[in-house]
Amino acid sequence: MDLIRFQERAATQIANRFFDYSVNPLLVDRTTPVPFLQTLVAITGSGKTLMLADAVSQIRDGLGVAPVVLWISKGRVVVSQTFENLSSGKYADNLSGFSVVPLLEVTPDHLSSEDIPVLLVATVGKFAVEDTSNDDRKVYRAQLDLAEESLWDQLKKRQTAKGLRRPLIIIYDEGHNLSNLQSERLLELAPDALIVASATLTLPPRINSVMTRLRNDKRWADQDFSTTVSSRDVVLSGLVNERISIDGYITPLEPALDNLIGDLRGAQEVAMDLKLPFTPKAIYVCSTNTVDGMSISEDLKRPFKERQARPILIWRHLVEVAKVKPEKIALYCQLKFSKESPKPAEMHLFDGGEKDYARFTSGGYEHVIFNLSLQEGWDDPACCFAYIDKEMASARQITQVIGRVLRQPGAEHYNDPILNTAHFHIRTDEKGVFDDILKDIRRDLTSEHPSIALVIKDEKTRGVRDRIDPKPPRTVPTVGIESTRALEPISRIVKTIIDFRSDTHNTVGQGSRMQVLQKVGENSDAQFEWIDVEHSNRLTARSVFRREINRSYPGGLRRAGGPINLVDIEEPKFDAMIELSSPAADHMRAKAQEVVSAYIQHSVIFQNDVDNPYYVGPIAIDPNSSEQFKRSLHGSYSGLNPLEVKFARALDRTQRVWARNPVGSGYSLPLLHEGKAYWPDFLVWIDKNVVVIDTKGDHLLVEASASKLFEIDGGESGKRILLRLVSEGNVEIENGTIRKRAKSGFTVWAWKNGRLQPTHCNTEKEAVDASLRLD
Repeated sequence: MDLIRFQERAATQIANRFFDYSVNPLLVDRTTPVPFLQTLVAITGSGKTLMLADAVSQIRDGLGVAPVVLWISKGRVVVSQTFENLSSGKYADNLSGFSVVPLLEVTPDHLSSEDIPVLLVATVGKFAVEDTSNDDRKVYRAQLDLAEESLWDQLKKRQTAKGLRRPLIIIYDEGHNLSNLQSERLLELAPDALIVASATLTLPPRINSVMTRLRNDKRWADQDFSTTVSSRDVVLSGLVNERISIDGYITPLEPALDNLIGDLRGAQEVAMDLKLPFTPKAIYVCSTNTVDGMSISEDLKRPFKERQARPILIWRHLVEVAKVKPEKIALYCQLKFSKESPKPAEMHLFDGGEKDYARFTSGGYEHVIFNLSLQEGWDDPACCFAYIDKEMASARQITQVIGRVLRQPGAEHYNDPILNTAHFHIRTDEKGVFDDILKDIRRDLTSEHPSIALVIKDEKTRGVRDRIDPKPPRTVPTVGIESTRALEPISRIVKTIIDFRSDTHNTVGQGSRMQVLQKVGENSDAQFEWIDVEHSNRLTARSVFRREINRSYPGGLRRAGGPINLVDIEEPKFDAMIELSSPAADHMRAKAQEVVSAYIQHSVIFQNDVDNPYYVGPIAIDPNSSEQFKRSLHGSYSGLNPLEVKFARALDRTQRVWARNPVGSGYSLPLLHEGKAYWPDFLVWIDKNVVVIDTKGDHLLVEASASKLFEIDGGESGKRILLRLVSEGNVEIENGTIRKRAKSGFTVWAWKNGRLQPTHCNTEKEAVDASLRLD
């Protein structure tokens, strides 16, 4: 799976930091290193597993001995998903050459191989115990049929036939669960690196002692311990929702469910109209066997239709009132029934047994009723609605559930905000309780999801519109990249790539910068020495070439194409096995950069009048801070910055039809040089022409001055897309450098005669008039 720009940057930073540290690592004693320590701080849904897998792959490529990777997490569900994704699923290609096995299925051969990297997947429950001498866990027992030592002792030694101790990289997913005891056990293995994924940088005391050593002896500062992913980058990438909507109720259960189901059906209709390949779903989080005013034993004696257990009440309301078909509903909890009053045959109940999770996930249910036991590890991006019942309504539990519902279906934003929002309906007993929960949620979201908008609704504001349809409907031709003219130049470059398959000289590089511990001698006379490794691991020329193209041309446009798609990457010469620091690898990187340059130079931005146009969709607003406009498609907007407000008011006075264009889900244009898209601020219709205006300013100007980026080819006369950039102040560009001559006024930039030309304006009215001029 290709990485998005922020993912590639994070993975590369972790790998580079590891190699910088491994040149001269600290030691606890002569044979035990102080591990390289790094925390990947990223919000749920950002692709932490993909980033960690790529970091592990990069580390493997630079080592002289194939590493052992121990990949652990707390929950069985998380571990099961991780094993499937890394071994044969969506991330398997990112770990090419790795042998991925469950920890308890590892054999001595897996741990003694010098050439084949092995990745072991396990839960912390396999080893996190106080007393290992009396424990019955298999990891501490000798595998008599395979070896004389316990698996844990073999992991400590991880010795090759030549006596080399293989590097050990420990990955701890869902790192907020890391305990002091787990840390003790993991450090017993003398790992070379401990990499922890978490939404926050909070580590147990035993790990803090490692941090103290690194601070004192390596002068590490706080930022050296963590690789932090910008939540804004994650939101803009389309991986997570743009908004979180929280609707609070101090009512019986039924009105809250009715509102959720009404909103859910609205989202399902939108998804169907847009012909999307998913159906929005809902979850219902509640206690399992808690009943108001009586014991569960008394409730069990009642006939089914008189039962008051919350999952049963929710299931009955969905089936009997909302008319949801029972085959679309799953209950994942240990709900009790008696022989006298068994569960209905049409009820799909999963109690968390060994095979239940697999059966549940394959069922395609649209409504899932569960307690928090299903929460960690399970996620379905199509699940964007949640009801949370009062017993579960604590701020911490709600923010944990938010993490499960935050993933964006299809990993892209759509032009209707109802599909870009995580919807929560929360029921409490008292208004004060809801207010306290909201206060805590705001605090948690500010720290964990700062770039996601939060919308709060209650009894007073529930009927206020925060989603506005465009009137009248309008369209804009799409814009794409035409790269046909780049095919021939790229083909010529590929022909000049050297075939290294039979080359034994240029495929060898300098040795790994990391020393490896080697056992010299046998038994009691054995000694250990740190030795330099002569060569690094070999990988295909294809892998080096592809990674360099992805690094040189990052961004979301790779999903729709890019330079790699114009290269026959399956050519046999890309099968050559080379070392990462070899002349052959340098050659492949240089050729990849040439391919990217040729792609940019010979491709053009063009107006696509053949495919379906972009339809301006509904827009989300904050009713408390929105401003009304007479000529805009949506009538009112919120969230505009001061420059955008000035420009919007001036646009509204022109009597032209215009619209505010939302970032991430609106109309986008490709940035050819960066390999990603950007979203201009405003769309203005002048007859059949569309003027696309961006007021963000300076960062686009340098790029535009150096290329034909904003000269949009194609389009019939009178039906053109015209791009205007507006920056504050009197601005000029000299040799690619922005010079601001004065702070007052505005500068409007347009393409004329193949050049980017500025027009200086004193007022926003003049700037709008200049922007809308078609000549």
